[in-house]
Amino acid sequence: MTSLTLDIQNGIATITLNRPDVYNAFNDPLSYELQDALKKVEKDTTVRAIVLTGAGKAFSSGQDLKAAMDENGAPRNLGDSLHKRYNPIIRAIRNMPKPVICKLNGVAAGAGCSLALACDIIIASENASMIEIFINIALVLDSGSSYFLPRTVGYHRAFELATKATKLTATEAFQMGLINKVVKPEDLDAAVQSEAEFYANAPTKAIALMKKMLTKGMTEDLDSVLDYEAYCQEIAGKTADNKEGVQAFLEKRKPAFKGE
Repeated sequence: MTSLTLDIQNGIATITLNRPDVYNAFNDPLSYELQDALKKVEKDTTVRAIVLTGAGKAFSSGQDLKAAMDENGAPRNLGDSLHKRYNPIIRAIRNMPKPVICKLNGVAAGAGCSLALACDIIIASENASMIEIFINIALVLDSGSSYFLPRTVGYHRAFELATKATKLTATEAFQMGLINKVVKPEDLDAAVQSEAEFYANAPTKAIALMKKMLTKGMTEDLDSVLDYEAYCQEIAGKTADNKEGVQAFLEKRKPAFKGE
């Protein structure tokens, strides 16, 4: 991998977009390498939490407009590009049976903003920002932003953010519910590490089920959700971690979950 780095330690996989000279803008290599990295950490049974971040000053500035031509020098088919490059990334994060933590170290713009919103937890530096910048080049939301944004901030606020390309500071994004936590830049590493360690020691299978349930709960009716909860609870109740959790409760000790 030349456009990102992947580090796995103590159950935590850290994926770092590594094109800092262009604010981690996406070109073909970065897109496909991120797809590959996500597949790898999903299959790796030692990985129980994932951190996604960017090298340098930015998280990701979205599509690299200098790479807007295909291999033949013709303008890129944008729909085809989404289907092949971006949509598989967003689906991989949302279908990941492990929590994905966004370490928002700087600006997240365009598809970079969508990438951050696709994560399960966003912890941001005070220096970070988010902007749905598509309208500035007469494009529309993509990579899942039209799904995540209105479900988080409501239609009217989402419409304004999308059509005006309003740049939000980390604090403003936190106040809207887009970000879970904002910390000082010097505290970002420690805050994310603490969050990742929590999930790396949590009951992974139960969290994977809850991730599916919450996503389903945003679109399904109550009866469907109640049935799905019962289905998932039956699965969770048969895991080794459930047995450990119950035993730990009876023995009045902290459970030692193994993600099984």
